[in-house]
Amino acid sequence: MQYTFKSSINCGACVAKVTDALNDMLGENAWKVDTSVKDKLLTIESDALDLEKLETVLSGLGYTIHPLAPLA
Repeated sequence: MQYTFKSSINCGACVAKVTDALNDMLGENAWKVDTSVKDKLLTIESDALDLEKLETVLSGLGYTIHPLAPLA
């Protein structure tokens, strides 16, 4: 399933800062951030996303996310 979030991950340095944590949590090719768009979209491919853990990990690194659609 694909999840898309508006994020505060807004530059290449920010992406580098979250890379290890997101790779550990989600897998190396399971996520991407498009910093070229206004909403800095974080897209995740996952069959079992733990949203609370994701928010905690990113918050601990200084970033926020907001789902663009209700999560099932």
